[in-house]
Amino acid sequence: MTVNNIRVRVWFDSQCPLCAKEIALMRRLDWLARVDFIDIYTSDCCPMDPGTLLERFHAQEDEQPIVSGGAAFAVLWRHLPLLRPLGELARVPFVLELLERAYVKFLRIRPKLQKLVS
Repeated sequence: MTVNNIRVRVWFDSQCPLCAKEIALMRRLDWLARVDFIDIYTSDCCPMDPGTLLERFHAQEDEQPIVSGGAAFAVLWRHLPLLRPLGELARVPFVLELLERAYVKFLRIRPKLQKLVS
C-alpha cells in the first residue's frame, strides 16, 4: 500500500464550538484529502456508542484499532503535511505519554474554553 492510500477517520462533535473550529482548521490543513472527518451527530457511521465518542477525541487509521486522546491527535497529525513531524514525534512512547497528559489536562478546562469560543 502506498502512503497516498493511507487514510484516517476522525469523529468529532459538531455541536461543540471549540471542536468545530479545531476541525475547520484541520480540514484546511488536509491538503492531500486523506482525512475523513465524521460528525458524530449527522453520521450513521459511528463504530461505538456516541456518548463514548463525545467524551474524548477518537481516530482510526485504515483498519487499525480506534485510538483516543493524545494518540488520536498523533494519528491525525501524521496525515496532515504541516503537522506530520509532530505526529511522527509522538511515536516515541515518552512523547505520546506527555501528549496524553496534556490532553487530559485540556479536558478539564474544555468546558470553560467552549464558553469563550461560543
